Amino acid sequence: MQVIVNTDNNITLSEETIASITTELESKLAHFSDHLTRLEVHLSDESAGRGTGDDIRCQLEARPENRSPELATDNAATLHAALNGAARKMQQVLESTFGRADQHKGASSMGGVEPR
Repeated sequence: MQVIVNTDNNITLSEETIASITTELESKLAHFSDHLTRLEVHLSDESAGRGTGDDIRCQLEARPENRSPELATDNAATLHAALNGAARKMQQVLESTFGRADQHKGASSMGGVEPR
């Protein structure tokens, strides 16, 4: 899984910070790495540097193989909090997406018993 980090003009990240973000997301989404070709991270400061509350936005775009992209977004007061919130939401989205796909591939979750 390739991780690409993008920022707007209001956020400047060092190479060390980008590497840290990449490592953290690879760790949090490791369970899904076989299914994903790319993960794009879009970071922006919606208030252009003015401290107005939850103005740091993190949008994650996961690109599963042979599927439409999945999105998760979170706003928070800090970059770290926005990143963690979006990662948590993305875990839920991917669990739902791939959980449903696994149910369609295998036997029903009712152990082969047809519902009445």
